[in-house]
Amino acid sequence: MDVGRGRAVGAGRGDPGDDGGHGAPRPGGPPAAGALTGLPRHPPQAARLLPPLHGVPSGPHLLRHPRRPLRQPRPHPLHHGQLLPHHNITLQASWPGLFVDKKGAYWDVPLSLSADLASVGSSSGLSYHLLLQQNSGEPKCFGGDKTYDVPIALLPGLCAKAAISIKKSIDAWRKKEDKLKNVQPYDIFLSDSHVSLTGIVGAVASGYLGNCSRRVAIRDETQKSNAFRMLDERNKCAAFADLFASVTFTAQYGNFQRLFLDLTRASARFDITSGSLFLCGASRLAQDFFFSRRPDVETFCDICPDVTVSLQQQIVGPFSFRVESSVAIDPRSQDHFVRVDDPIFAIDWALKVLGSAKATAWYSPKHQEAMVELRFYEA
Repeated sequence: MDVGRGRAVGAGRGDPGDDGGHGAPRPGGPPAAGALTGLPRHPPQAARLLPPLHGVPSGPHLLRHPRRPLRQPRPHPLHHGQLLPHHNITLQASWPGLFVDKKGAYWDVPLSLSADLASVGSSSGLSYHLLLQQNSGEPKCFGGDKTYDVPIALLPGLCAKAAISIKKSIDAWRKKEDKLKNVQPYDIFLSDSHVSLTGIVGAVASGYLGNCSRRVAIRDETQKSNAFRMLDERNKCAAFADLFASVTFTAQYGNFQRLFLDLTRASARFDITSGSLFLCGASRLAQDFFFSRRPDVETFCDICPDVTVSLQQQIVGPFSFRVESSVAIDPRSQDHFVRVDDPIFAIDWALKVLGSAKATAWYSPKHQEAMVELRFYEA
């Protein structure tokens, strides 16, 4: 159990009432667990270089840790060997809980409780994720504009979310030769040159009881889709369901054994955070082309995925440089159709003696935040 400040669960981009920042996947691996998220914990930059969570993508509807780069350490999961041998259970409690919204305002929630159950599967196959989140008390804003409205994700109430997904990983190329004999890699998870592709498709459903149910009534882009939504304002309850998908391309050259330049790794991830919105947009676009009509710019926006790219390069020995950033694609902007948004820079120190562990120091120029963390078993 993790007790303290800075826990958050809310809605992602496709989940109505999202007050959090833009998402960010983890470099060098399959898509991270995603979609039951909202406001990131403090500090807001502590998630982007975290490892994937058991095959659930980081689209906006999943159960996942907030999609912000390099955030503070995750709570320690509780492993139940006999009762649930292939699951991770995480219990969190914070009083008060500290959160930051996409405008940079900080919020204190008097009491925040959550219980998280995630299946632990292989690199391919079926996985699921369950989450219960309870917020109590009125959030208070500090360190920002006091005129900000309270983020919907932090309002009092009970939220239950469930996601199920199927993941498939394919190695287009993997080279195990040219390794130095009797020389342990600095990180055993980064010891093979390869080119791989990982795809995830799934569905997520959420239910709300209390003031937090207002998020389903928020008018946003998902209102144009066929996502299931139900709202009973009188009894303050609501339900929401949608599809999601994610594709990650990863390429690595080097075995991370030699002293210099023996690791170059790049990845690109494409998230479709609302499957119903994507299908509606794709259908309208197909009709426009079929009937020779000029496509609407908004239709292109509906089918544009969330994109995150990352690059890691060994500098010397166990030290490597890593940069990751989301890439915003906005057909409505004539000046900046594609722009780099919210880059994160990090230096990793691989702890060879532990097999796969590292100390990471990262910095966010946009948010002017930095942190040093210790990570275990990350790819």
